[in-house]
Amino acid sequence: MSRLIYMGFKLLEPYEGKLSRTVLRGESGSNPADLPDKAIASPLMANYILYLYKTMRKFWGEPIVVTQELGDILGNAVIKDSILASSDTICLLDQSKFRRNYEQVAKLLSLDEVEQRKIFTINALDNKSGRGKFKEVYIKRGNTGEVYGVEVSLFQYLTFTTEKPEKTAVESYVARYGSYPAGLEAFVSDLRSSGLGLADFVRQVNAE
Repeated sequence: MSRLIYMGFKLLEPYEGKLSRTVLRGESGSNPADLPDKAIASPLMANYILYLYKTMRKFWGEPIVVTQELGDILGNAVIKDSILASSDTICLLDQSKFRRNYEQVAKLLSLDEVEQRKIFTINALDNKSGRGKFKEVYIKRGNTGEVYGVEVSLFQYLTFTTEKPEKTAVESYVARYGSYPAGLEAFVSDLRSSGLGLADFVRQVNAE
């Protein structure tokens, strides 16, 4: 069973990029990898990242590394032997697409069978009834981790969504009402009064 975290942030202006997180993503996404193969493969860049990582920790900084590709971790000695070995916290999103090739990752991250079973429950359990829309994440600190459900408000979701149909529908309201907050308020108000689900309402808006 996942634990639910509600993130009660104030409405912010949208941005195209995503904040980096210490995470091995298993999900598809529109953003480029944060550790491109060609750049990280360069000895100069690899040594710089290692220097940056160690220097930040000395000054009580918190370096954060994010990647979507297994090869970024398994195929690079700097990340595998230095960065991951010094990571106090590891966050994993949906790992289902890596399941057939998870032995190396499990060994690298010191994940026993119990922890692996937790990881493969991410977004896979029938636990959505009666709850708001949420995604799950596995967070490991020390030797053990837990799966948490992360829920944001509809306003937050629509502000930061990377789904093109949703972005297009919201942006049409923004253009109509002259500002992002006003357009988003009107969009959510019309969505709720329509009685439609988000996907159906988005299709209706984009068809107009």
